[in-house]
Amino acid sequence: MGASGSGTVSLADVVAALDERYPPAWAEGWDRVGLVVGEPSAPVRRICFVVDVVPETVAEALGHGADLIVAHHPLLLRGVSSVAATTYKGRIVHQLIKNDVALHVAHTNADVADPGVSGALAARLGLTGLRPLRPADPSGPAAGQGRGFGRVGRLPEPMSLAEFTGYAARALPPTAWGVRAAGDPARTISTVAVSGGAGDSFLGDALRAGVDAFLTADLRHHPVSEYLAEEGPALLDAAHWATERPWLDDVAAHLGERLPVDTVVSDLDTDPWTVHAASPVPPVVTPASPVDKETRR
Repeated sequence: MGASGSGTVSLADVVAALDERYPPAWAEGWDRVGLVVGEPSAPVRRICFVVDVVPETVAEALGHGADLIVAHHPLLLRGVSSVAATTYKGRIVHQLIKNDVALHVAHTNADVADPGVSGALAARLGLTGLRPLRPADPSGPAAGQGRGFGRVGRLPEPMSLAEFTGYAARALPPTAWGVRAAGDPARTISTVAVSGGAGDSFLGDALRAGVDAFLTADLRHHPVSEYLAEEGPALLDAAHWATERPWLDDVAAHLGERLPVDTVVSDLDTDPWTVHAASPVPPVVTPASPVDKETRR
């Protein structure tokens, strides 16, 4: 939790600081970012940062006495005609309004930013010499200054894919999902591409980048199988929440340094997968020699 300073900060002040760092114009056309709930003139003393706006993280924010929730994932991504309390999203909207808690979202505008979501993920892995995996559209509002989706960098020292998988699992926030990898376990990994959240749309970018491995989330069977058949980089699939959680520390630190507010970063694991059981390792079966066959007769 950050230290409080003197002075009164309004919701409008916080939104202005967020929009300066993650301009809404940088968001994808399908995205829904910005202020969702809240009165701009309302005072903000404490901010809670979450990846997902779900009943559990809202309850956590209320328990901390937060005046504002800053979330990565939109609560209302698709058009709605009602926020009646007959759905969980409607109940959240009612709960926030009744408790004078505002909600602000920075999604793909934070993904493309530098520093942004993937930069925070890359930092967790100790990657250096970062560059965008897919640079921002040169004709778009986010063009230039290192902005773009994903990041490419170099590990502090080379390691095998098996070693890197364990290294990533220890570096990222813990989840039941953990980290799984596709590729030769002995392959040497030096250069790595990362993308916070669902990243299978960047598989081609990782192939063109010539990296040794690509770490992201929500990878699917057929795209991965086809990608590996093209002799692409090794793939690491982590929990969606775990790849985006590191960004919360960055945005909280930024606002805490800039404004006299308290900051609370949620460590509540909102990944939907809650149980994992590894398959037993099958025994190694060696072919019997002719002598063995004769002995068994």
